[in-house]
Amino acid sequence: MYSLAQSVLVKGSAGEPIPSPFQGLARHEVEFRRGEFSLVAAGPGTGKSLFALNLALFGNIPVMYYSADSNAATQLARATAILTGENVRDVKRKLLADQFDEYLAYLGKRWWIRFNYDARPSLGEIETNLRAYFEVFGMYPHLIVVDNITNVAGDVQAGDAESFTFGLEAMCEYMSDMARVTGAHVLALHHVIGEYSDGLQPIPLSGVKGKIGRVPNLILTLHKEIDGMDGRIIHASPVKNREGFEDSSGQTYSSYEFNSSNMRLTDVADGL
Repeated sequence: MYSLAQSVLVKGSAGEPIPSPFQGLARHEVEFRRGEFSLVAAGPGTGKSLFALNLALFGNIPVMYYSADSNAATQLARATAILTGENVRDVKRKLLADQFDEYLAYLGKRWWIRFNYDARPSLGEIETNLRAYFEVFGMYPHLIVVDNITNVAGDVQAGDAESFTFGLEAMCEYMSDMARVTGAHVLALHHVIGEYSDGLQPIPLSGVKGKIGRVPNLILTLHKEIDGMDGRIIHASPVKNREGFEDSSGQTYSSYEFNSSNMRLTDVADGL
C-alpha cells in the first residue's frame, strides 16, 4: 500500500493523454489517457474503425491494433491513404498489382505500429502479442485498439441478453485491467442496439449494446450525417466521461468531415 506522497512515485504514465487529432472532443474535455479504458460504439458502416485508425496513426506513437473486423489489405490501404493523403482507391490498386514499393520506405517510419489480423483473437493471443511487443521494443504500446470487442474469443456469448451483458462486462473489466498493467490507453470498438443501427441519429448511453456503461472511463457514440453527394460528417458524442464533460443523451457532439478519398477525419469546427 502507498501513501499519497508515495503514489507520486508509482503512478508511472497513468493519466498521460496520447496525441489526438480530434480537437472538438478536446474542447469537450475528452482525452484518451494512458492506463485507462474507453469504448467507441456505433452502428455498422458509421466509421468507428476509421475513427480508431485516425487516432492510431496520429502522432506516430507506439500502437498495437487488433483488427478482427478488417483484413490486412483493407487496413493497409486505408492507413497508407491517411498517412500520405493519396486516394485510397489508387493505393489499393497498386497494392493488388504488386506496385506498392513507392510507399514502403514511408510506412517503414511507422515501425512501432503493429497489427494483428486474426478474425477472432483469444485473450491468450492478445497477451502473447503484448509480451512480444514489450520484448522487441522494451515497452508496451501507448495505445491498444480492439476492433471489435465482441470479436475477442472469451466469455462474450450470443445467448440471452443477461448472459451477453455479463460476458461483455467481464471482457471490459479484463481490458480495463490490461490498461492499468500496460500503461496503455485501451480503446475497444463496439455495436449499438437495433433502433440506432442505421447511425443516423445521436446515440445515448442507453443505446450501447449490452448497456455496459459501468467499467469504461470514457464512452463515445458515433452517428453520421450524409449530404446526398457522397459527403459525410461523423459526429462523436461523449456519453460517459469520468474526466470531463459528458451528456448521456448523446445530443452534444463534436463533428468531423470524412474525406472518402484519403480516409482522413478533420474537425468541422476548425474549417478543415
